[in-house]
Amino acid sequence: MCSVTGHSPESQALVKHHLEELEPQLSPTETPEHLSGFWNSSGGKEKKILPNILKKIGCTPMVRINKIGKSYGLKCELLAKCEYFNAGGSIKDRISLRMVEDAERAGIIKPGDTLIEPTSGNTGGEGRDALGTGQGGSGVLHLLLSPPKVDILKALGVEIVRTPCTRFDAPESNIRVAWKLKSEIPNSHILDQYRNPSNPLAHYDTTAEEILEQCEGKVHMVVIGSGTGGTITGVARKLKEKCPECKIIGVDPDGSIVALPSELNRTSTTTIEVEGIGHDFIPTVLDRSVVDQWYKSNDRDSFLMSRRLIREEGLLCGGSSGSAMSVAVRAAQELKEGQRCVVILPDSVRNYMSKFVNDKWMIKNGFLNEVQEHKPWWWNIKVQKLNLSAPLILLPEVSCQKAIEILQEKGYDQAPVVAESGLILGMVTLSNTLSSVLAGKAEFSDPVTKVTYDQFSKIGLEDSLGKLSCILENDHFAIVVHQQMQCGYLQELCRGLAGERGKGNSQSCCGRSQCSP
Repeated sequence: MCSVTGHSPESQALVKHHLEELEPQLSPTETPEHLSGFWNSSGGKEKKILPNILKKIGCTPMVRINKIGKSYGLKCELLAKCEYFNAGGSIKDRISLRMVEDAERAGIIKPGDTLIEPTSGNTGGEGRDALGTGQGGSGVLHLLLSPPKVDILKALGVEIVRTPCTRFDAPESNIRVAWKLKSEIPNSHILDQYRNPSNPLAHYDTTAEEILEQCEGKVHMVVIGSGTGGTITGVARKLKEKCPECKIIGVDPDGSIVALPSELNRTSTTTIEVEGIGHDFIPTVLDRSVVDQWYKSNDRDSFLMSRRLIREEGLLCGGSSGSAMSVAVRAAQELKEGQRCVVILPDSVRNYMSKFVNDKWMIKNGFLNEVQEHKPWWWNIKVQKLNLSAPLILLPEVSCQKAIEILQEKGYDQAPVVAESGLILGMVTLSNTLSSVLAGKAEFSDPVTKVTYDQFSKIGLEDSLGKLSCILENDHFAIVVHQQMQCGYLQELCRGLAGERGKGNSQSCCGRSQCSP
């Protein structure tokens, strides 16, 4: 039976110093492990009635993977640490609770304060953890996040601010927007999972100890994804102390720069669909020196493996779990019979019901091949063969009134909103802009971003009309994009819109193109 105890005075002082200075005061390699005092193993029975849901964080089950390991010919025992059994459904519950409690004990936050966190969604669980101390919560989220994840945070009372997926140091990034909000909101705090020492300490004190206890100290390899870096840093440090021969495998997706050596990070990938892993910067809490070997993962293999974990093992896990397992079946090939590999499964499928679980979404994004016996003659023709004209583009600072005038004058129903850098921010439609103004949800003088749809479908010039046809089964149009190198980075630029005739007049935006030539 696992239980959580209090924190040492040194740990409280460390966190207080970190938050007050708003700068990383402790590098990952300097974290004094004696500051932990968070873990305690007890043989007592679990209480039948818990005082609150926060007491159901930690002590997640370790499950043997039976079918998948055999299909890859693994000789070792393959185990999964199912972190989605935490109260909020993900491993981030551990650090959310730890950061909030440490900050509260250090006197940094108090009831009535506001917590702001740039997150991929799961660390927004701070909003739930803050309920126990009376704080409010704000989450600054990327546009690519799944709708269920956003809806759950809203249900928890977290105020959501959406930002485009761009470089971490861009003014519109979720990190920069979070710090801007902090300067504007009185009594607000950013606990900052990327720099907060409570992040790796939570895993050093609990996650790693649970692995050791459940495996009775016999663990030869651990495979962990590179999110903020807190999990892999905290777990690796504890295991290196207790099991020096244990090999730590880091998982980093294509499009991220976290892996070492840096040559591994060379790729043409510009978008990471798997949520919660991969960055275009190195988080402060990540100590890459404790990782023995890095492997790169990709979206397709990750999602297909997640679907296998669900179907073959009955584990209702998320996309990043597939990333870790797809790497584990490669890395564990070197292990022998009698040895053991542990794979961290960070979160559940709950947040991704509209994404990789859905066959149409998988086909639309090129991760699953559609089985169709009688394809139309145009099915495999490339999108670039369409007669695409230059699209009408609106800048984000254009007012709603001006946008209405432009759309009416040009006879268009919709247009993409694109920043000066070329970043596609979303789509604006004439009907939605008019209805929003009439309903009082927006003013004529508001920037058009107030009524911009941030969820939209994209298709590349090299993609097939068959793929476009699948997209148009659910969407009125798709933005046609092409990749271009800008300032040393690949960026997707808008080339036009493609849609079916009669659907929102979208064909007029791309030179009357439709899904058949």
